[in-house]
Amino acid sequence: MIEYRTSEEIDEMRPAGQFVGQVLTELSRRAAVGMNLLELDEIAAKMISDRGATSCYVDYHPSFGASPFGKVLCTSVNDAVLHGLPHDYTLADGDMLSLDFACAVDGWVADSAVTVIVGTPRPEDAALIKVTEDALAAGIEAAQPGHKLGDISFAIARVAGKAGLKINTDFGGHGVGRTMHGDPHVPNDGRRGRGLTLRPGLVIAIEPWFLHGTDKIYTDPDGWTLRSRDGSRGAHSEHTIAITEDGPLVLTER
Repeated sequence: MIEYRTSEEIDEMRPAGQFVGQVLTELSRRAAVGMNLLELDEIAAKMISDRGATSCYVDYHPSFGASPFGKVLCTSVNDAVLHGLPHDYTLADGDMLSLDFACAVDGWVADSAVTVIVGTPRPEDAALIKVTEDALAAGIEAAQPGHKLGDISFAIARVAGKAGLKINTDFGGHGVGRTMHGDPHVPNDGRRGRGLTLRPGLVIAIEPWFLHGTDKIYTDPDGWTLRSRDGSRGAHSEHTIAITEDGPLVLTER
């Protein structure tokens, strides 16, 4: 069921968005050569505890997950692009790391993701990150009241297409509110002028993610981490936004 929020409720969601943005900013700063993924998860867990927030991930167990997630942060490295389960891995020079984080503050959820390069960047990795960020910006710009959901998807796909990237539509954006994942699904490819009419009060996460060489993925033996089938690297960018009378409002600014 698609839910619409009042302007007062959207104001109540702002602290969650601000906190999620703060956590990702801090984790991006701390991600460095020699940092372990489990340490990053611990940093996020302490920030959640200190804020009195609630993790959306620890007990999360959807149909595609092998078990409850058990951590508070998704850490996807190199050929992993989504749902990366933190494990005993020490970041090395040149690693590409996607950080995806969602939590609830005062009962309202926000969800966001960013991809960073640890140490020395490879030009092709930096370019892929820029494409995901540009696609996210295009999707947000298309999220105007009166437009269609397909306009967001089309805008994202157009940026990816210009970069010669393939698009997987199995996982994409989604509604956000009292829970992390709700209706509607926001695919990263679609037809302009089609689908749900965007109305003020709709709160969604928009999240383009692309791989260098394929749109095919598989699930790691950990039961969660999604990796590219050809071993190519991936990048992921995400913001939670609210549709307002004045246009899209980004709740998870960093």
